[in-house]
Amino acid sequence: MIDDIDRKHLQRCVELAAQALASGDEPFGSVLVSSDGQVLFEDHNHVAGGDHTQHPEFAIARWAANNMSAGDRARATVYTSGEHCPMCAAAHGWVGLGRIVYASSSAQLSGWLSELGVPASRVRPLPIGEVIRDTEIDGPVEEFATQLHRLHVASRAK
Repeated sequence: MIDDIDRKHLQRCVELAAQALASGDEPFGSVLVSSDGQVLFEDHNHVAGGDHTQHPEFAIARWAANNMSAGDRARATVYTSGEHCPMCAAAHGWVGLGRIVYASSSAQLSGWLSELGVPASRVRPLPIGEVIRDTEIDGPVEEFATQLHRLHVASRAK
């Protein structure tokens, strides 16, 4: 169930995605929030340099592993503009992070990119639940997916 707190953090993810696009990168952004509501870490995509592992969700997993106890990680929430790719979902699972809330799904992104004539990725866009289990997952959230669709269209217009 998505509430106003979730919407606030998803809006920040959209803002981070817009920052990524403005800096010449793909429009993705993510935020790590503690169980008491504190924003612990946020980032956006950094793949423009050619390292396609530089996703914000992967950076969150690394940061959490180095800075949080296992219990705190399990109670934290990761908010993200787009559903985790398999690499990021696996990192999330291996590190033991808690709930995931995403604005747009991998299926939506695949559809948008196909419509824009972008070739399919070498990595299959699996839903998070097919990569990790025992994780609460909420998304997509259409009001934010619409905003992200516009960002992805803009990213291909450059």
